[in-house]
Amino acid sequence: MIQKVLLIDDDQHVRLVARIGLEDVGGWEVLQATNGQEGVEMAEEHQPDVILCDVMMPILDGPATLAKIRASANLKTTPVIFLTAKVQTDELAHYFSLGAKGVIMKPFDPLTLAEQVRKLVEV
Repeated sequence: MIQKVLLIDDDQHVRLVARIGLEDVGGWEVLQATNGQEGVEMAEEHQPDVILCDVMMPILDGPATLAKIRASANLKTTPVIFLTAKVQTDELAHYFSLGAKGVIMKPFDPLTLAEQVRKLVEV
């Protein structure tokens, strides 16, 4: 059961829209990080039920962030879902090979975001 979500994205507008969808529609607590390094640190500290992570970010991009998350004994099974505007078949295969639980396309609908996350996590 999802209660706490960590959202890692460098775009404040994406974070705002996602937070509204996840908190107001999904009823979840949402933690926010502005880059991958901050996200890894927050994940270690707060142990979220699921992590939503942008693919293209400064400092640590999504794949590098996921690698650090998977290297952590406390986080290696935490579902990570990538958020990205660039989704091509070969990229999807690459994200799944890294251990991503799913990919959600940007722009996403904040009214259906929580349900998309729930479906990916419960599979």
